[in-house]
Amino acid sequence: MKDRTEGPIKTRREGGILEVTLDRPKANAIDLATSRIMGDVFKAFRDDDGLRVAILRAEGEKFFCPGWDLKAAAGGDAVDGDYGVGGFGGLQELPNLNKPVIAAVNGICCGGGLELALSCDLILASDTASFALPEIRSGTVADAASIKLPKRIPYHVAMDLLLTGRWFDVDEAKHWGLIKEICPPEELRTRAWDLARLLESGPPLVFAAIKEVVREAEAMRFQDALNRITKRQFPTVDRLYGSEDLHEGQRAFTEKRDPVWKGR
Repeated sequence: MKDRTEGPIKTRREGGILEVTLDRPKANAIDLATSRIMGDVFKAFRDDDGLRVAILRAEGEKFFCPGWDLKAAAGGDAVDGDYGVGGFGGLQELPNLNKPVIAAVNGICCGGGLELALSCDLILASDTASFALPEIRSGTVADAASIKLPKRIPYHVAMDLLLTGRWFDVDEAKHWGLIKEICPPEELRTRAWDLARLLESGPPLVFAAIKEVVREAEAMRFQDALNRITKRQFPTVDRLYGSEDLHEGQRAFTEKRDPVWKGR
C-alpha cells in the first residue's frame, strides 16, 4: 500500500486500485491549481499498467464537490484558464482513459462537481448526497453537463435540471439511473473499495475496449461503429482480439474455472 499527498489531493494505492481523495476545505471546490494536480494524478493512473481501477472520493461529510472555486475566480483564476491535461477535475477531457473510474459521492455534489461525477463510469452515493446544476444562477452554462446529461437520462428530465437548477436527492438520481447504489455514509468508502476490487479482478483489456467503443460510438452511426469493432479498427479491440487474455477467457469458460487475466 502506498499513500501520497500533493496539495489538496491524497492518493492511496493498493494492488491495482488507486483511490484519489479531494481534500480542500471547506467545500472541496476546485481551482486551476487543484485541477492541474488532479489531471497529473489521473494521467499517471492511465499510463500505469499496474493500475486497473480508480476511486474518486472527497474528504468530509458535507461536500463532495461544488465544482468551480468562485473565490479563486474572483481572485484571478480565469474560467477559461489552464485546467491541466485532463480538463476540469482531471477527468473531463483526459484522452484515452480506458480504465474504469468509480465516484463515491458523500454530500453536496453540484455544478462542476456533478460534471466531475458524470465523468466517472460508476457512481455510488451516500443517502445524504444531493445534486444540482445551479450554473444558471451565476449567469453561466453547465457546459459538460449540457453535453452529457441529455445522453444519460431522458431529455426532458435533463432539460428540467439544466433550466431550473433545482436540487434533487439520491432517490431521484438512482431513479434516473445516474447512480448505481445508495449507501449509508459510513459504508460508502467500503462499498466503493468492494466494487473496485471486483473490477480489479476483471479483464483489463476487455474493460479498455468497452470504454473506447462506448466513448467513440457516441458520435457514430451504429453500423459504422460495429464495422470498426469487427474490423479491429479500434486500437483496444485490436489488442484484445490478439491477446493471451482472449484465449485464456475462452479456455477458462470451457474448463469451467475462473480465468487468470494478465492484461496481455
